[in-house]
Amino acid sequence: MTIRNLLLIPLIALMPLSAFSWGQKGHDTTASIAERHLTPATQAAVTDLLDGKSLVYYANWPDNACHTPEYAYTKTWHYKNIDAGQSYADAPDIPEGNIVVALEEQCRVLADSASTRRQKWLALVLTVHFMGDLHQPMHMGRLSDRGGNSHKITFFGAPTNLHSVWDTDLPEAAHKWSYTEWADNIDRATEAQTEEILSGGTPDRWGEETYGIVEKVYHSTPEGTDVSYDYIAEWTPVVEDRFLRGGLRLADLLNGIFDPGYVRLNRIDTDNEGEQ
Repeated sequence: MTIRNLLLIPLIALMPLSAFSWGQKGHDTTASIAERHLTPATQAAVTDLLDGKSLVYYANWPDNACHTPEYAYTKTWHYKNIDAGQSYADAPDIPEGNIVVALEEQCRVLADSASTRRQKWLALVLTVHFMGDLHQPMHMGRLSDRGGNSHKITFFGAPTNLHSVWDTDLPEAAHKWSYTEWADNIDRATEAQTEEILSGGTPDRWGEETYGIVEKVYHSTPEGTDVSYDYIAEWTPVVEDRFLRGGLRLADLLNGIFDPGYVRLNRIDTDNEGEQ
């Protein structure tokens, strides 16, 4: 280990545990898959709003931004914590907002012709990120353990927590791929599979779908678990599926907002949709 790496260890340890969501690879993959399914009209609108940059370029930006004074109000928008024994529908709301409410609001801002360019830029960047977070099971994790951040386990013997394993360790152990390789290898849904993924979708429905995985994750990973090869083999297909669903749904959502000629399959309720 180099001196530089040794110096970085204490800095990493001081970073807030809630700072990461899907890890950079997961968000980049979700955004990359979405970009492959944008219509020409949507791609042109997105490219214009992002000043020529890609969805991938900004996919992880909100994780850093929410720890700055200007965007601190978005911290709770990355998750919806639900404790054991609570149903998704019965989970209490928090005044600052949660990921489902925030995502719906960003869609309305994007579709509103009265929104300023800056408002639309921020709404687009947040939407890209939140669609990744919404499909990460631990972002529907328990309030009592901060979405798995206080749920102590080990990863091949190294101390960590359940949230971190699902953010980064598990995806990186599943495949040593770049985000483009991830997209190349999992963006292969058939027309029928794509229709199933997209039909009737809303942020609330997608959140409830994610929550359906959460209890299975907790049951499979009690505190003290040492995550190893068997766990990776068991849960890799779920990670792949979550990346794919997030990417396809993000594309469908954006196409429905930015391309007036696009017939979308999700059911996001936005006013003035298709107007710029």
